[in-house]
Parts: sequence; C-alpha cells; structure tokens
Amino acid sequence: MKKTLVRFGPWALLLCLGTVATPRFANTAPAPEYPHIRAAVNELREARNELQHAAHDFCGHRADALRDTDVALKQLQEAVRCANK
Repeated sequence: MKKTLVRFGPWALLLCLGTVATPRFANTAPAPEYPHIRAAVNELREARNELQHAAHDFCGHRADALRDTDVALKQLQEAVRCANK
C-alpha cells in the first residue's frame, strides 16, 4: 500500500495541482446594460417612423403621438446616458 502511494501519490498531487492552477477564462464581454430600455428605444424609433409615413392620421392623434414619442425617446436616451456615467 505504501509503495503504491509513493508511486502514484506525486502523480495524483500533480493532477490536482494542474486542475486547480489552470486559469479559467472569464467572459470579458460587458453585459448589455439595460437591454429592455435599449429595445424600447429601437421600437419607439420604428413606431415613430410608421407614424410619420402612415397614410392615416389616426383620428387626429398622429401629431400628439409623434410629439410624445419624441419626448419618450429623448428621456430614455438621457436615462441610459446618465446610467453609463
């Protein structure tokens, strides 16, 4: 038994040390910050584009919707900019 331990012990120790000492590669890519807010900005831009190019005036709500969409876009962009500081 002692002969087996002396024979294989250093190899087992080297194997354990190699496993523990091996560097782990971290995910260095930054996580997307506020993905839902960024998605909302993209969706609002597309909605604004549809409103601008639509043939219908949406019962008089188109101008208000465009104005409010622009305000919402500006606020969301400022919020993301502020969070990244």
